[in-house]
Amino acid sequence: MSTEILQAADRRTAPTFGELVLPDAVRDAIGAELALLPDPVADIDRAMTRYHRVFAALPLELLQQVLDFGRHIDTPGVVFVHNLPVDETLPPTPADGGPGRGKRGFVAEGVLLGLAGLIGEPIGVLTEKDGRIVHDVVPVRGGERTQTNQGSAVFLNFHSDITYDSTGRYDIANPDFLVLNCLRGDRSGAAATHYADARDICGQLPEQALEVLRSPLFRLDAPGSYTRSAAGGGQVLSDPVPIISGAAEYPEITISANGVHPLTRGAVTAFGQLQDACRAVAHTVCLEPGQALLINNRKGVHARSEFVARHDGRDRWLQRAYVRRSLWNIRYRVTPADRRVHY
Repeated sequence: MSTEILQAADRRTAPTFGELVLPDAVRDAIGAELALLPDPVADIDRAMTRYHRVFAALPLELLQQVLDFGRHIDTPGVVFVHNLPVDETLPPTPADGGPGRGKRGFVAEGVLLGLAGLIGEPIGVLTEKDGRIVHDVVPVRGGERTQTNQGSAVFLNFHSDITYDSTGRYDIANPDFLVLNCLRGDRSGAAATHYADARDICGQLPEQALEVLRSPLFRLDAPGSYTRSAAGGGQVLSDPVPIISGAAEYPEITISANGVHPLTRGAVTAFGQLQDACRAVAHTVCLEPGQALLINNRKGVHARSEFVARHDGRDRWLQRAYVRRSLWNIRYRVTPADRRVHY
């Protein structure tokens, strides 16, 4: 599927899309402080405390916009942040989906977690990147055609980042937000990230389709990372759930990248209309170093275009954080070893 199909009209003044640019002096000041800080993995809570102090240097207006993004229902579903600090040097893009080896500094990690800390608390999930707090999102040989962050050769469908849960609901313990920070862009410029806000999607749908999508007529596939690591690659379906829920003015949307199974003929039709609506309203960006996306994982869904991965150490490299507004209501999933990492 071509990127052109997904290009929507410029709606940068619309409330569902936001954009922030750091002044050069602020970028440099934050970058200088982050360059002095150690790997956050060793003591993530102390690291998050340090990042709060560093990012307090943001101009008041920019700081409030990021804070408001995390706390209010009527703010944009995605914010595109520009002119962020970057690491002076990078090792080769990791080939296996794990952390970069030989990385000398941790500016990128500081940017990722500093932004995450302004909107909530970063978490890990054992079946996603082995429970790491910082996820390295890179193409992996053998995973090119999967509907996971390892993929590159196929369009990654519009989806929410969901979490398998024994309750049968995969939209309860999942992240409220994602942060994506770019360390290395796709050299061809083909790897685009798309975001479709549920408010815009619902505005495109006929009432009959909306009624069906608000009914528990769909089963979601568990994430590919879960089925690969815990189910031998087998299918693990949720209970029947709606795709769209909540108030008409502020709807929530949940779609599994790994597959959605409509349970009636009408649900099949409505889900197809939903996919068309996502393409029609999507905002599209191609991330480059010094840029990040703040994504509300409940207000909208995101996708990624296909691109060519060469597996030569120069492929696209993002870092991702899962963020919850509160860790309290997922306390039943916490692991004994780490209060930020969940089953």
